[in-house]
Amino acid sequence: MSPSVSPDHYFSPAPGVGSRRAEVRLSLPDFDTTLVVDRGVFSAGGVDAGTLELLRAAPAPPQSGNLLDLGSGYGPIACTLAHRSPAATVWAVDVNERAIELAAENARRLGLSGIRAVTPDRVPEDLRFEGIWSNPPIRIGKAALQDLLSGWLRRLAPGGSAWLVVHRHLGSDSLAAWLGSVGYEVERVSSKKGYRILRVVSQ
Repeated sequence: MSPSVSPDHYFSPAPGVGSRRAEVRLSLPDFDTTLVVDRGVFSAGGVDAGTLELLRAAPAPPQSGNLLDLGSGYGPIACTLAHRSPAATVWAVDVNERAIELAAENARRLGLSGIRAVTPDRVPEDLRFEGIWSNPPIRIGKAALQDLLSGWLRRLAPGGSAWLVVHRHLGSDSLAAWLGSVGYEVERVSSKKGYRILRVVSQ
């Protein structure tokens, strides 16, 4: 998440601002497309710089199994994962109902049938993920963020990795230290423009 982004309403279930839809461009070396966005969702003005760094730095996702985009917004990560791994099931998970609707719409527009855009309560409790990707909602607060990550990271399948992007000004180093203190192995795999890309695995 960019350090310049205001909290607005993007982590509320029902955004408190009216709809004003638009399109933004997602431009990666292997995937160049447009996505529908709206007010009241994260980074509606354009794909977040941290998200782009994550998608450029993380290795290719597993080609099958269940993959998680945690805090999906309108779906730039989920759509990229589904494009790169068309045989996988990509779970685009967000509490923001408007964001979920947009992620589902973007998946349909792009013909990405492997995406399941849902709120957290609609993910089967016994489901395990071969990989997790997230530009986490830092601005919900430290305690809430730790609870969020704790709940989902424990659902990594054996051998799976989580890939997180956090700007250094928003606490990437302290987050990495906390993850290490609760039993995860954390590796900083990239640092560009202040964005740390962290690989997280169970020890």
